Amino acid sequence: MTTAEAEVPATEAAAAPRSTKALIITWARRLMVVIVIGFATYALVTKWNEVWHTLAAVAWQSSLLSQLAVMAAILFNTIAWQTIVDDLGKPIGIFRGAQICLVGGLGKYVPGSVWAYLLQMELGRKAGLPRARIFTGSLVQLGIATVASLLLGIIALPVIFAETPQALWLFALLPIGLAALHPKILTWGTSLVLKTLRRPPLDHRLKWSTIGKVLGFSLLAYAAFGSHMWLLANSVGAPGVSGLLLCIGAMAISMTAGLFAFFLPSGAGVREAVIVAVLAASGIDPVQGLAFAVASRLMFIVADVVTAGTAATIATLRRRAALAAHGA
Repeated sequence: MTTAEAEVPATEAAAAPRSTKALIITWARRLMVVIVIGFATYALVTKWNEVWHTLAAVAWQSSLLSQLAVMAAILFNTIAWQTIVDDLGKPIGIFRGAQICLVGGLGKYVPGSVWAYLLQMELGRKAGLPRARIFTGSLVQLGIATVASLLLGIIALPVIFAETPQALWLFALLPIGLAALHPKILTWGTSLVLKTLRRPPLDHRLKWSTIGKVLGFSLLAYAAFGSHMWLLANSVGAPGVSGLLLCIGAMAISMTAGLFAFFLPSGAGVREAVIVAVLAASGIDPVQGLAFAVASRLMFIVADVVTAGTAATIATLRRRAALAAHGA
């Protein structure tokens, strides 16, 4: 636990008088949430007609399983995020953690990836958690997830080399990323981030078990994302079993490539370009591949909104139940 944990608990903060500054921050936070949801909804509506005809040709069982695979991947990523955040301080609980991670994650639909982190930090602060802890946890989880994506991306390396050679430079980061997974190096890097945020460094070394769990859940997440794409493409009888690994590698590297296009909402366009190229190498017509890529984007939006809404609803119901029990 860092001494950054020594902030005012949520219960005490709630009991303090609300200042004008606090009210402004509260309404600014609400406005941010509305804007984020608006961007996500807009993306959902505008992409519907583009993918309808392609989706209509996909068996409903494949579409349903594909959608569930995305939600499973998001769940794995949430567990990975909470694992590292819990290691940085007092465990926050799965329901509170899911609300912070998933609702805050909707910020990626606003141009500029920083919005997701800002929203997560604000939601964490509202729950009585230090902003530095939330930001540091998100940054560490992102770094470990990037290593996981590059590891799985090796599967699709031959196709990526042939179709999108400009993405190969990402693999130069893999040796650095693997070295950075060592607890000493990762702890040092985390403490450096905390120092930059003017917070005390970690008072303990990150454990191999924590790093291993985050890496494992990140690998599961990318495997689920790849299975999601394979279920769509395989419904037209193209990739087959051999294409499953290729789809996993392609989805992993395409999502990491999208992270570097931070000026675009959720890396829009970059992910699709890699997916279309890999599917084309699997025998999928480029037009169909583009339709599947856009359909995948739509499913991601649906999954993000549904999981975030579910997490927020459960957290709200639990909070109301706790208040009711306290009042009784």
